[in-house]
Amino acid sequence: MNTDIIKSDHPVALPHALDVLRNGGLVAFPTDTVYGLAALPTEVEFVERLYTAKGRESTRAIAILLSSPAELAQVTVSPSKSAMKLAEKFWPGPLTIIIPRHPALPDILSPNPNIGVRIPDHDFALQLLKAAGPLGVTSANISGRENTLTAQEVVQQLDGKIHLVIDGGESPGSVPSTVIDCTTPKPVILRPGPISQEEVLEALSI
Repeated sequence: MNTDIIKSDHPVALPHALDVLRNGGLVAFPTDTVYGLAALPTEVEFVERLYTAKGRESTRAIAILLSSPAELAQVTVSPSKSAMKLAEKFWPGPLTIIIPRHPALPDILSPNPNIGVRIPDHDFALQLLKAAGPLGVTSANISGRENTLTAQEVVQQLDGKIHLVIDGGESPGSVPSTVIDCTTPKPVILRPGPISQEEVLEALSI
């Protein structure tokens, strides 16, 4: 497989990325944290390619990225009040919220009934998500290796394993998102990140 690289400001970047995704391909692109690797989440075969490209264990869930809160109805049912509070406060931004997975989404996305969801604060990422709809996205690196912050770093790890890399320069955040589980009575931070525990607690107390 040849891995194409296109600058994010090239006129064909967005339509080419959409074409690749709709045909079951994998696209790496910049976000506000690290580079992400995306597939359409509605087809089992497409999601399987994410796991294969990364060498990722199928017991580890794939998050869903959205372009707006209006898309939540496509990926979840009955999110908690705490989840909605955090979404209102920190989206778009580096917070992944664990919420109940919509039954229409394939089981391969998560080994349990929940799913991680976030809205990235990055212009190209939002353009892609708005055009494609919700995407299954994981970090664009070989599982267990360093996160990628540039298109060149993505290619160093995934060349020949994915179809397209969108080069949007260096990702501004450099640290993966904070992950918080909002399926429990009291939200629990599962992965520390750019948004601190103090900020989360303050948002929940409002």
